[in-house]
Amino acid sequence: MERHLTSWFSPALQKDMPVAMYGHYGFSLLLVPTAAADYLEYERFQLIDALAPLIEGGKVKVFSVNSINNESWLNNNMAGEHKAIRHNQFNEYIFNEVIPFIKNNTSWDTPIIVSGASFGALHSMNLFLKRPDLINGVIAMSGVYNLMEYTKGFYDDQVYFNSPCHYVPNLTDHYILEQIRSSHHIHILTGTGDYEAPDAAREFAGILYNKGINYELSVWGEEWKHDWPTWRAMLPMFIDTRF
Repeated sequence: MERHLTSWFSPALQKDMPVAMYGHYGFSLLLVPTAAADYLEYERFQLIDALAPLIEGGKVKVFSVNSINNESWLNNNMAGEHKAIRHNQFNEYIFNEVIPFIKNNTSWDTPIIVSGASFGALHSMNLFLKRPDLINGVIAMSGVYNLMEYTKGFYDDQVYFNSPCHYVPNLTDHYILEQIRSSHHIHILTGTGDYEAPDAAREFAGILYNKGINYELSVWGEEWKHDWPTWRAMLPMFIDTRF
């Protein structure tokens, strides 16, 4: 499997941000880490190994980025409004730096699907819903789509605009809605085992339904916990059978 590590100084984040790339061809899969993890997390926990047959077969090329959650929502020493500012800078980093980087390493016609587990699922869903003109779909695993779960009670406009459960019910921009509705790849996956939140997945699926947005909700059994064996099973299966 081709593997390449690179980095650049991000104007949006004002720091060096590394990216891991795996593979040579196929649609682009952008992986967003869980919680406080880094760009090599999916490799360390063998999810890249689980995807290896699909990567080596040219079905998918993977791009994995760093999180900055320790500099935003998980930083207990930072004021809530500053956490929100930092979070928005991360969004701009993805939209204005990572997406062009992916396009330059594939093609401008190659679809981009964003994916993540746990907190990465919320980020992935949010990134897709904000810019469906740049990102073609999402595979969200074991997510909670209400940012208030991570804000320790803080709420302002920027929390609202980064919390899909809050802003999607009120989304009226016809252009954005139609772009979201045109996606054939809005996949919401969850287990029902320990520490999973299937009701959160169902709630958000209901919000999408009420907006006329097509989606797939897949609820797995109680043996599927909020942990890496679940995600190592989910992601390869959905890529293999849905793309």
